[in-house]
Amino acid sequence: MIYKALTIAGSDSGGGAGIQADLKTFSAFNVHGMSAITSVTAQNTLDIRAIFYLPSPMVKKQIECIIEDIGVDSAKTGMLGNEKIIKAVASTISKAFKKKEFPVVVDPVMVAKSGVYLLQESAVDAFIKHIIPLAYIITPNKYEAEKLTGIKIKGKEDVKKCAKEIKKLGAHAVIIKGGHIGENATDILFHKGKFTEYEGRRLRGCTHGTGCSFSAAITANLAKGYNIEESIKIAKKFISTAIKYGVKIGHGHCPVNPISWIAIEAEKWKVYEELKMAVNKLLNDNIIDLIPEVGMNFAYALPYPYAKEMKDVASVEGRIVRAGEKARGGEIKFGSSRHLAKAILKAMEHNREMRAVMNIRYDKNILKKAKEIFSISFYNRQQEPAKIKKQEGATIPWGIEQAIKRVGKVPDIIYHEGDIGKEPMILILGKNPEDVLKKLTKLKI
Repeated sequence: MIYKALTIAGSDSGGGAGIQADLKTFSAFNVHGMSAITSVTAQNTLDIRAIFYLPSPMVKKQIECIIEDIGVDSAKTGMLGNEKIIKAVASTISKAFKKKEFPVVVDPVMVAKSGVYLLQESAVDAFIKHIIPLAYIITPNKYEAEKLTGIKIKGKEDVKKCAKEIKKLGAHAVIIKGGHIGENATDILFHKGKFTEYEGRRLRGCTHGTGCSFSAAITANLAKGYNIEESIKIAKKFISTAIKYGVKIGHGHCPVNPISWIAIEAEKWKVYEELKMAVNKLLNDNIIDLIPEVGMNFAYALPYPYAKEMKDVASVEGRIVRAGEKARGGEIKFGSSRHLAKAILKAMEHNREMRAVMNIRYDKNILKKAKEIFSISFYNRQQEPAKIKKQEGATIPWGIEQAIKRVGKVPDIIYHEGDIGKEPMILILGKNPEDVLKKLTKLKI
């Protein structure tokens, strides 16, 4: 079955909010996205330069065409702009409801991140009268809830009062977003006479398009048959991911990344497959003499911007060790290597393309050959500052940073000569596991 969701909203030329964010979000949930454009904005991450509202008959025609042929499993409204568009949207949806009802998520877009008003003051009453009664769920933020009710929100009890008042205006359910209320981003849902709180951490970073993407995520999941509570839970997780891996573009409010929801899982599979293939090649080769006393490992990180923590780096669980005359390794698993994960994450801070690393036994002859064909650097563990030594897990990031600074780039080879109780080691870095294996082959003596 193909699920279908319609967004009735404005176009953001910067691609961060509006129908652009909605359609990306629908795609992230494998829902076919359709759009009825209400307005065209000239905007970027800094501000909105101009707004052109489409004639209301054109908005109406877009909605009618979609409903008559393709059909709608759920819909959402975003930026509606003026009274004529509001009335056109309301009448068209109401007419469609006579044949088949579908859930409508109302995102009462009023003000842009830059402070520009997106709903004309003269249109607020029309919005309350014509759009809110169509809402299966409405998703106002603090400002929007205050505007719709006239209640000043100072705390949780005010939020609940607002939710009840908005419910009286005709909405089936109300969720007031907590991104602008208090220290935690706690959303409060009022549905079927009871309140449900959805707690979340306030996330900093790229937040342009947060409201659009959140409401679009609810819309997509309603289209797939999830109920309101389930759709909100999924949408909360989704928007946290979209903010965490936001698209750092422009010089103002950078946008969320809706595609991260599926991109991370897709990239994990690619990383797993590539590393597994490389490790199998390695184990079938004669590498016994290259395995250090502490064991060998091979790590591969997710691409930027998804590699942030150790859990974002895949490696060989239990390392690669000697087993008689052969090498033996465990399963490929994310988060299983602490040392190499920290090494490659630090290297990626300087060169996002260098995502793979392997450690091999320290050998002066190997280093001699490496100096002839590769860029090479080192760090001296005996020069490690006392405060770094005291911090658990701080040595490797410090060492990699020192080695990179020494040559002004991420080299192919980084080594250290050990310290008291610490085995000397050679690291081979590359763009991917295959790249590391090619470098290893050239180093064999």
